[in-house]
Amino acid sequence: MKVSVLGCGRWGSCIAWYLDKIGQEVTSCGLADAPEFIQLSTTRKNDYLAFPESIKITSNLHQAVESAEVIVISISSQYLRSYFEDIAKNNLDGKIIVLCMKGVEASTGKRLSEIVGSFVDESKTPIAVWVGPGHPQDYVRGIPNCMVIDSNNREVKEKLVNEFTSELIRFYLGTDLIGSEIGAAAKNVIGIAAGMLDGLGYTSLKGALMARGTREIARLIKALGGNEMSAYGLCHLGDYEATLFSKWSHNRMYGEDIIKGVKFEKLAEGVMTSKALLKLGNEHNVDLPIVQSVYDVLFENTDPKEALGKLFMRSVKKEF
Repeated sequence: MKVSVLGCGRWGSCIAWYLDKIGQEVTSCGLADAPEFIQLSTTRKNDYLAFPESIKITSNLHQAVESAEVIVISISSQYLRSYFEDIAKNNLDGKIIVLCMKGVEASTGKRLSEIVGSFVDESKTPIAVWVGPGHPQDYVRGIPNCMVIDSNNREVKEKLVNEFTSELIRFYLGTDLIGSEIGAAAKNVIGIAAGMLDGLGYTSLKGALMARGTREIARLIKALGGNEMSAYGLCHLGDYEATLFSKWSHNRMYGEDIIKGVKFEKLAEGVMTSKALLKLGNEHNVDLPIVQSVYDVLFENTDPKEALGKLFMRSVKKEF
């Protein structure tokens, strides 16, 4: 298939590299003045991988969109709405939009597919999401993993799973778009909490964090109309190893750097997602103590040790 990957960052470049590797016809598109695009377009490589000659690199958004059957978007989730305003200036009928990014819009609490859905007619331009564990640093070394593609359009997600599955990434068919998106976004917030535990030397508490975090997000998914069991799948719990433990996890490292007093320079989606999830929790009367603790540290200047201490010293409760 002709696939245009919009976004040249860590994940965008990895997706383009992967789809080319499995035989798709790939165009990588980025902003002309973005450092990531400049590096890729001039050297055909970045800190993670090298592009073969078969991948076309362009900053012409219209050209990238017009030529594609499938448009994969991998940018910072908080910029999706403004970016899609430019994408939507093109004729998108008959194209598939795949969102390979994890977040919730902080200002509205909207899922990413809802944002795109406000611009397109999904009967003409179906929307899918690509979520699950893995890091580019592992994929380029040939280390396999499993991921999920979900959509309200069964035919579309089956087509994408069949086209994109390989020995490197096995894709599963998602069955709950709400759960897939919320679960994938929320694991980044749990990742920040895990990083703070690492920084404080409380790594042993990650077991409790994982058990409680999954249940917390399951309740939110259910309140939003999704299947609470999705939190126990690859979109959330199945992504904990990559997010709560890996040295490559931006969100875990962000949390650890808070404790160390070091400024983290890369994108950590969980920061703004904590604000979005707290908004959803308040609107739907769902108690989100871990999300609240992370938010308090990030936006209310609460001492991390105090916030996490309160989290793990709450009143006695049953496990489930």
